[in-house]
Amino acid sequence: MARVDLPQGHGLSMASEDYLESIYRLSQEAQDGTTLGVRSVDVAEQLGVSKASVSKALSTLKDAGMVEQMRYGRVSLTDEGKEYAQRVWAAHRVLRAFLIGELGVEADVADEEACLIEHYISDDTMARWCDYLERQGIAVE
Repeated sequence: MARVDLPQGHGLSMASEDYLESIYRLSQEAQDGTTLGVRSVDVAEQLGVSKASVSKALSTLKDAGMVEQMRYGRVSLTDEGKEYAQRVWAAHRVLRAFLIGELGVEADVADEEACLIEHYISDDTMARWCDYLERQGIAVE
């Protein structure tokens, strides 16, 4: 699906955002400091895609200035990539919390649907949603 008239802050395709989010999440899991970057194979496994798909996506993300691929193939986020990925991951968590907490959606369905919605919501709407959830006492992990 083509992306037209998307809100500010959404310059990547949905698929590229998913790869960026995956790299961010994997890098957060490996915060013990013993690893430099994320392995492409781990991204492929987390997203359920081929290593070739990851390689193609990484090329797009490198061209966009979002990631760097280091020696031995490990991938890390640039400052811009990290900021972008944090925004996407935060939107995912807020949406998932709302779907589960307010609508009673099953966790696995909420996770899938949050992943779809996160790509199309503006920063302003997300900020308002976060404020709403906070006023309702709904914790966002």
